[in-house]
Amino acid sequence: MQGMSERQYAAHVGLSRGAIQKAKAAGRLVLHEDGSIDAAASDKRRAETTDPSKTRKAPTPKLKPVPEAAVAAVGDTLREQGLSAPAVGGGTTFLQAKTANEVLKAQERRIRLQKLKGELVDRARAETLMFRLARDERDAWVTWPARVAALMASELTAALGDACEVEAALMQKVLEAHVRAQLDSLSEIRPGLR
Repeated sequence: MQGMSERQYAAHVGLSRGAIQKAKAAGRLVLHEDGSIDAAASDKRRAETTDPSKTRKAPTPKLKPVPEAAVAAVGDTLREQGLSAPAVGGGTTFLQAKTANEVLKAQERRIRLQKLKGELVDRARAETLMFRLARDERDAWVTWPARVAALMASELTAALGDACEVEAALMQKVLEAHVRAQLDSLSEIRPGLR
């Protein structure tokens, strides 16, 4: 055999054997005397006789650049799990990205399971309950001096004797000042839910 068979030539040009048979029947291929295909001459003739609009071009993949935030998130996820992460700007391998994706899916499933079991609570609901509890506590302390001032004044008067009488109104005023100062210092504390 001097040239290529239909199969060999089909593999050479990246077409199906049927397409080569059609080109052969249409006379677009150059054949040797033994019927084998002259590859170089056939390539030239096909290039001259083939309509460029009907040729199939290899699709070029349209790759979008990956945002740096996504690459950083992959690195953060891998580092959280104690795995090796790429240096910033060093490029992430497909395996690293896939590993990070699997880790995130596992974390998401764990959280969903904890919610189903009732081990996790809704953050907004917890903050609302915490705020309500703090407000009720504050209200209880604000009204406390008015409730106990008269009792404390009478106990102090009894303990110090009748010569030193403590007025209930003055006791309430002093207690309110101290309670408000304490509540002001407590209002600076900001509990953070993570």
